Amino acid sequence: MGDRYNIYSQLEHLQSKYVGTGHADTTKFEWLVNIHRDSYASYMGHYNMLNLFSINENEAKARVRFNFMERMLQPCGPPPEKPEE
Repeated sequence: MGDRYNIYSQLEHLQSKYVGTGHADTTKFEWLVNIHRDSYASYMGHYNMLNLFSINENEAKARVRFNFMERMLQPCGPPPEKPEE
């Protein structure tokens, strides 16, 4: 029983330390937004990936980076309406 509590406390510590790991109340929309933003940040941070996207889209690297930054604002569209309780 003590091991189970220890595992849950470690999981809670990881979830509080790293935003992208989520928590028990994370919605599907929030999870997808985190995944999309992490992906765009990774694309911008890796020079070769940015080159690949710029060649594929036939755009300058600065334009591709700018487009990725714009997409990070609302990567999955506007948030869904929450039901009022």
